[in-house]
Amino acid sequence: MSILEKILANPSEYSPDVDRLGECKIDSPVRSRDFVKENDRILISENERVLKFLRERVGREPSFERAGPHGKIFHAPSWSRAAIVTAGGLCPGLNNVIKGLVEILTFEYGIRNIMGIRYGYAGFIARYGYVPIPLDVDTVDTIHENGGTILGSSRGQQDTGEIVDTLMRMNINLLFCIGGDGSLRCARDVAEECKRRGLSISVVGIPKTIDNDLYFVGRSFGFETAVAEATHIIQTAHTEAKGAYNGIGLVRLMGRDSGFIAAYAALANPVVNLCLIPELDFEMDGPHGLLSAIERRFGSGKDHAVIVVAEGAGQRHIADTAEHRDPSGNLLKKDIGEYLRTRITEHFEAARRKDLKREASVKYFDPSYTIRSVPAKGTDAIRCYMLARSAVHAAMAGRTNCVVGNQGDWYTLVPTRLATIERQKVSLNSDLWHAVLDSTGQNSYFAYDTHAKGKGAEQ
Repeated sequence: MSILEKILANPSEYSPDVDRLGECKIDSPVRSRDFVKENDRILISENERVLKFLRERVGREPSFERAGPHGKIFHAPSWSRAAIVTAGGLCPGLNNVIKGLVEILTFEYGIRNIMGIRYGYAGFIARYGYVPIPLDVDTVDTIHENGGTILGSSRGQQDTGEIVDTLMRMNINLLFCIGGDGSLRCARDVAEECKRRGLSISVVGIPKTIDNDLYFVGRSFGFETAVAEATHIIQTAHTEAKGAYNGIGLVRLMGRDSGFIAAYAALANPVVNLCLIPELDFEMDGPHGLLSAIERRFGSGKDHAVIVVAEGAGQRHIADTAEHRDPSGNLLKKDIGEYLRTRITEHFEAARRKDLKREASVKYFDPSYTIRSVPAKGTDAIRCYMLARSAVHAAMAGRTNCVVGNQGDWYTLVPTRLATIERQKVSLNSDLWHAVLDSTGQNSYFAYDTHAKGKGAEQ
């Protein structure tokens, strides 16, 4: 069942409509602006085939509320107090989002009471002793020039009730949560607990996932910067590979469950010869295995190879090693990069003992922490600011339990439950993946008939 079919089959559980705290009765202080109308909606998909399916099968086209400033707002700016929290792993653009939130709250709505929560949701728990940081436009003036987050971050589940207790003690009525799927689920729990207690607190999420694996929010901030940074690493790996006879540059990139970074980085850098992602079930041994694919490339007259592997790829090959979880309870992926380096090295060492010309030299690169710690660049930085603007306008209009995203050129509000419904994956039948296959030519190295149907054609 596709995501859309799942949503349409359970309309009450997966409604595209965002929760509202109440009627907006206060005149907005935002001036000289085209305000969003109450019925401004953006279609859930721009794909004509999807829309045709919805018309024929359902008779309607689900849509999201358009983000933007409202002529009437719910929260009185003079009485409003905001809190900002960053949770989960680092990602390019976190400081950009914080800066955007503070500046829009200040310049558009005149809100001066803005607190930065230290070290993720743990900052709401009194026993940790983390003191919030007062934020203003001077504090955030140049933070976008640096990677990471000035607030710090952390993983790990915290007690929802304690978080809401702290919000009440601080008189917070606007909470902005910047995080990935786990962090956004926590934000959803907080919003639902606020609703259960009858509290008028807007909880709005800004989706942060460097892997670009959330549904209905468009491209995640940090993703384009990650691809650009990975490009430099791949170029280095290519240079190293060409510097040795049968040199192999092996690059491990982020992508626990979705291979978007690896796929896009391979397209951005056409020197990649083999791209391995979590969605691709590849063999190590046998005529269609990775080791044979490398041999086949060298046998075709090439004297080097560049391999890009996403961290979540090929996990079944190392299933017998110990499992570990992070503080949030997420199952950590086992190190496919080290595994591939060892297997490839051992394979060619055994081959060299039989034939000196079959030697190979593996150069391994794992730039994960380097990539996720850099500042956002170019259009990524712009996206961060626009998401922050949309989040502030949504919160002031009393929207809650939602995240901001974009559909095409429009920014939208998406119920948190929908955004975290499940991880977005690379389809092996998509134009994206077929472009990767064309760019790398890897089907020929794996000895798959690219025109045949079945496993080879799909991979």
